[in-house]
Amino acid sequence: MPIKIQNDLPAREFLELENIFVVDENRAMHQDIRSLQICILNLMPLKEETEKQLLRALSNTPLQIDVSFMRVSSHISSNTSPNHLNRFYSTFDELKDNTYDGLIITGAPVEQMDFEEVDYWEELCRIFEWSKTNVTSTFHICWGAQAGLYYHFGIKKRLLDKKIFGIYEHQVLNRKVPLVRGFDDLFLIPHSRHTESDPEAIEACDDLVVLAKSPVAGILLCMTRDGKQIFVMGHGEYDRMTLDSEYKRDLSKGLPIDKPINYYPEDDPEKRPYLEWRSHCNLLYSNWLNFYVYQNTPYKWGQILDEERRDKAAKHLTEKVV
Repeated sequence: MPIKIQNDLPAREFLELENIFVVDENRAMHQDIRSLQICILNLMPLKEETEKQLLRALSNTPLQIDVSFMRVSSHISSNTSPNHLNRFYSTFDELKDNTYDGLIITGAPVEQMDFEEVDYWEELCRIFEWSKTNVTSTFHICWGAQAGLYYHFGIKKRLLDKKIFGIYEHQVLNRKVPLVRGFDDLFLIPHSRHTESDPEAIEACDDLVVLAKSPVAGILLCMTRDGKQIFVMGHGEYDRMTLDSEYKRDLSKGLPIDKPINYYPEDDPEKRPYLEWRSHCNLLYSNWLNFYVYQNTPYKWGQILDEERRDKAAKHLTEKVV
């Protein structure tokens, strides 16, 4: 089924070239379908690139999805044109009275700063708090996951001795949890980060379930037992050449950077990387949309799950944890 986006969003052309089914606002108005309302809080500097990556990941499901884009008002983006932001993005204050079936909070290139030093931290905290009542399930990515774990559970992050950068193998742990249904025992996902959330604190938190981890990159995936908060430390949504662009960008700036591991054929940056993580990325997003958004969200817009339904959903998901 299609993703509904704004008529003239630039990402539409790229998605259609990849044979991804996209409908514009005009066509969607004539369809009698209750589409899922998904909001994306895009904190990445290259917002148009992130839009394409996330919309592609959301497209592999029979559900129709209506996507809105949110930006923070307490930070001025210097890498995306004001025209693009004004046409396709809304601020939190403009959207805070809405309810959404799902919310995605992206990563951001601020991981080496303390959370409280980030200029939009207070606004992000308001969004985290708002998501508790106005969103059925929230999907946090990389720094967004670290920030979410810190805000909701007080789990701190720490600076790593060396940047985790490349394609890493992960093992599925609690296989019967629906979020990892259909996953292979071992699977690959890209990482690009200088920090990690304290893994001991995550493991010790009774409210969290760890679903996948790597002996090298650490915990990749964890969630609350009711599925209302999903935390992903890597970047399954990355394109084939994203790590290549990051690597060559840092080289051109004279920054200390190693080649991304397990990425280039024969470890040669001149060779085109293999795309080895797309299927598991698509499965992760499809499972999230199906089991934690669609199955738990009310039909009527603006209606939040009542306690009885939420408790039932939480019990169902918890019982599946091995």
